[in-house]
Amino acid sequence: MTRIMIIVGSVRPGRVGLSVAEWVRDRIQESLDGDGDGDAASLDLVDLAELNLPFLDEPHHPAKRAYTKPHTVAWSERVSAADAVVLVSPEYNHSYSPALKNAIDFLFTEWAHKPVAVVSYGGASAGTRGAAALAPVLASVGLVKVAANPEINFIGTRMIDGVFQGDDKLGGTVATMTRMLVETSEALKPLR
Repeated sequence: MTRIMIIVGSVRPGRVGLSVAEWVRDRIQESLDGDGDGDAASLDLVDLAELNLPFLDEPHHPAKRAYTKPHTVAWSERVSAADAVVLVSPEYNHSYSPALKNAIDFLFTEWAHKPVAVVSYGGASAGTRGAAALAPVLASVGLVKVAANPEINFIGTRMIDGVFQGDDKLGGTVATMTRMLVETSEALKPLR
C-alpha cells in the first residue's frame, strides 16, 4: 500500500490552500477508486497550520536524526511513514511559503527516495514561480519530482463560499499525478 502525504503549504489566515488540498485529496481518492486500486494507497493530509512547527529549533543537523524535541520526533515519524508526497503550495513573492520551507528543513533523510508532486496555485502564473523555486530544495533532500504537477491559476475565481471548485481538466491532471506517484513510489521502494 502506498502512503501519500498531502501537505498544505500555507498557514496564513484566510488561506485557500486547505480547501485546495482537500479537493486534491478527494480527487486522488477518486482516481485510486476508479482504477480499482482504492486499497492501493492511504492518504495523510497534513495542515501545517495545525501541525504548528516552530522555526527550526533542533541543535543538530537533521541528517544526523539526533532529534531533541518531541515535535520533531513526531514530524519525523509522520514523514517516514509516507511513501509519496504532494505539496499544495501558494506562490509568495515569486517563491513558496516560509512555513513549507521550515517543514522541509526540519528533516532530511526522511524525505529521501520518495516521489513528490507540487500542486501550485496563485494568480495569472498559477504559482509556477513558487513551484520552480521549490525544485532545488526538493532535490537537495532527495525527493524525486514526478512530471505531472497541477497548476491552478486565478485561484480567487475558483473559490465559491470558501470552497475550491476544480474542473475536469484539473481532475485529470491530478489523476495522472496520482498514477505517477504510485508507480514512482514502487520503483523507488528498494532505495528507501
